[in-house]
Parts: sequence; structure tokens; C-alpha cells
Amino acid sequence: MASTSDIKNGLCIQFKDGIYKVVEFQHVKPGKGPAFVRTKLKNLSTGRVIDNTIPAGHKIEVVTVERRTFQFLYKDDNGYNFMNNETFDQVSVEEKLLDGSEFLSEGSNVDILYHSETDEIVNCELPDQVVLEVTYTEPGIKGDTANAATKPATLASGAKIQVPLFINEGEKIKVDVKNKSYMERVKS
Repeated sequence: MASTSDIKNGLCIQFKDGIYKVVEFQHVKPGKGPAFVRTKLKNLSTGRVIDNTIPAGHKIEVVTVERRTFQFLYKDDNGYNFMNNETFDQVSVEEKLLDGSEFLSEGSNVDILYHSETDEIVNCELPDQVVLEVTYTEPGIKGDTANAATKPATLASGAKIQVPLFINEGEKIKVDVKNKSYMERVKS
């Protein structure tokens, strides 16, 4: 058992009905009353984020998770199929355990989180940023630079995002997976 002083971003805890990951936290010591910790917790099985307040000194149950690197192979009726980079074992992961699955492309690496005690998959995390090729976008209008204008683009993985007007088909761009947004153009 740990206490609220051990809370940090990325910590996995047993809370209510499942395993939650601490996304954000803030220790608060008001002028009146006892201290507390304000948290944002993400349910690893459903992906839902909740706000929660925990009194200072309260005991929390820390869940040990193991992070293993896998390579994406393909998607079928059972879910997304990955291969372990060390043992070459294959696993299938349900779509609900993936955030940003539209940015997965064949051969990309992900981290799959396993519950240490039960060896059960609790979540699958994509990298924070991925590099993908633009497969389709309308040509930009020359001279339209008065504001930060954007246009829709389709990426090699099938995802659709907004990109600046100067991006053309065939170019590679860096995408922020969490915000599902364009970051920068990647030079070949």
C-alpha cells in the first residue's frame, strides 16, 4: 500500500471498479481544512478519464504493470494483431484498449501494458508522435497566408487530420497522437 504522497504521473492504481492510470495530479493545501490531492485518472480498460479528489495521507493500492514492446502486424475481426519484438509471440488486442488506433501503420512499435500478477493485457499505448505520409490532400491556394489556414488530409494509416496549406501529397509529417493534430513536416 502507498499513500497520496507517492502519487505521480503514469502511476497505475486499483480504484473503484478497475485499474486507473494517473494522468494529472496536484497536491492542494487550502488555508482552511485538510490537504488533499486533486487527480485525473484514466480507466485503462475503457479509456474514460475521471476527476477525483483524494484526502492527504489516504492509502492507495498501486498496481504493478509491465511494459513490453510489440510491432503492429495487421487488423482482423478479432482486433489488432501485434508481434513481440523479442520472443516473436503474437497477441491480439481489442480496439477499446487502443487510443489513437487510426494512426497505426504496419510495422510501427507500441507498448503493451500487462498486469504483473495476472499477465493480462490492460492497455496498449502508441508513441506520443508518429511520422506518416500524406496520401491525399487538395492543393493549397497560393497567397492564402493571412491566417493559419488548414485543409483536410488523409494519411497512409487512413486517419484524417487538418494540415497547413503548404503540405502536399507524398510528404511525410509528424502527428501528435494524443491531440490528433499536425506537428511539423519531416524532411526526407
